[in-house]
Amino acid sequence: MARESLPGMSTAMISSFRKMDAAQQKMEHLLALKVMRLTRPSLNTTLPVSCEERDLAATFPSPAGTDNSAFVIGNDFFILGKMLTLPQNFGNIFLGETFSSYISVHNDSSQLVRDIAIKADLQTSSQRLNLSGGTSMPVHELPPSCCIDDVIHHEVKELGTHILVCAVSYTTQAGEKMYFRKFFKFQVLKPLEVKTKFYNAGDEFGAVSEEVFLEAQIQNITCSPMCMEHVSLEPSQMYSVIELNKAEAPYADRGNIYGKIRYLGPNETRQYLYRLQALPKALGRTGGVRGITAIGKLDIVWRTNLGERGRLQTSQLQRVAPGYGDVHLQLESIPDTVDIEAPFSVHCKVTNCRQRTMGLHLELCNSHAVHWCGVSGRDLGTLPANGSLPVNLSLLACVPGLQSISGLRLTDTFLKRTYEFDDITQVLVKSDFDNASTEALKR
Repeated sequence: MARESLPGMSTAMISSFRKMDAAQQKMEHLLALKVMRLTRPSLNTTLPVSCEERDLAATFPSPAGTDNSAFVIGNDFFILGKMLTLPQNFGNIFLGETFSSYISVHNDSSQLVRDIAIKADLQTSSQRLNLSGGTSMPVHELPPSCCIDDVIHHEVKELGTHILVCAVSYTTQAGEKMYFRKFFKFQVLKPLEVKTKFYNAGDEFGAVSEEVFLEAQIQNITCSPMCMEHVSLEPSQMYSVIELNKAEAPYADRGNIYGKIRYLGPNETRQYLYRLQALPKALGRTGGVRGITAIGKLDIVWRTNLGERGRLQTSQLQRVAPGYGDVHLQLESIPDTVDIEAPFSVHCKVTNCRQRTMGLHLELCNSHAVHWCGVSGRDLGTLPANGSLPVNLSLLACVPGLQSISGLRLTDTFLKRTYEFDDITQVLVKSDFDNASTEALKR
C-alpha cells in the first residue's frame, strides 16, 4: 500500500517512516537461512620471479626466506605453495559426483522460537528427492543467537538443471506459525564421454560366434585432470567377462597397459577392451546367442585433483545381434595350412535358427582350387527348431596359395529352399617346393 502524506508532514518524517517499513520487512522472519556448498579447497599457487645475481632484485631477501607460510622453504621458484585456497564460487558439479551442502538456520532475533522444522528437497527434471535426513523432525526450541546446522549429501545421477529447495517453518512466542523457502539453482554437467563398439567374433568367416568383444572409449571432457581409479564391465547374466587391459610379462608389475599412474588429462581418451563369453545356459536357451542383446554395464570410478570421488555407471549396453538367417553354418575346427593334393578334414555344425523343424539335404560344389571329397546330394536328416547337427567333411586342394573354401549347399526339403554358403573360410595350401624348402632350412 502507498503511504499518503499528511498536511504538515516534513520530508524527514516521510523518510523515517520508509526506514521503519524496511526494518519491518527485514525483521519479517526471526530466523535466517544460509546454505553453502561444501567442496575441497585447491592448492595455492604463487608467481615466483627469478633474476640474475648481478641484478638489484637479487640483493632482496627471497619470499621463502620471509615469514610467509605460502611459500615452500628451500624452493623459491616452486609454483605451488603450502597453503590451500578455499573455493571462491559455486564451481561445477559433474554427473556421478557427490553433492554436499551445509545448511544453517540462525535465530537473529531476541525471541525464543519453537517447533523449528527444516526440509531440504532436490528437484530434478524427473523427480523430487528429500535430503533433509535427521533435521526433518522439528526442533523443540531455538534460543536467540543459536543455530541449527546440518550437512546433506547426494550422489548426482541426472544431468541438467537441479534446484535445491530449502524450507523453514517455526512458531513465534506469540503462537504465530511462520514459513519461508529459498531456492538454489545449479547445473549438472557431463564429465566423461563414453563410446562403445561391439565386435562379434568370427562373423566374417562364419566361425564360432559365442564370443563378443567390447571396446569402450572413455574421454575426459572436463577442464581439469582426473585419475581413473577403476574401470570394469559388469556382464549380464548370460555372459562371463575377461578383461584384456592387464599388462603381461615383462610388464606385469605395471598392473595394466597404462601403467601405475592412471592420469587422464582434459580431452584425453583411453580405450578398454573386454571379451565376453556366452554361458552354457545362454547357449541352451531359445534362439541361442543370437537372441541375446544385453551385454552388461560399465562401472567407472575416478578422482579429481584433491581426491574427490566420482562414479558413473552406464545403462545396460545393447548390441545388435548378428543375423544368421534360417540356417547357420559354424566351423568347429579346420587346419591353418594343408599340403597340396592331400586330403584334410573340416568339422562343422549346422544350426536351425527357425522356430520349426527342417529337413536338410547337403550338396557340395567344387571350385577350381579346392575339391570336396565324399558323397554329394545326401540327406542330413530332420533338425528340430534351434537344434544343431555336426557335419564332418573332407576336401582336397589342387592349387597352392591362400585358397577359399566355398560351394556348400543346404536345402530345406520341406519348403524346397536352398541356402548357399560361399567363402566360408580360407586355408593356406603348400606345394611340394614349399615343403622341400622347409626341410632344407631345418637341415
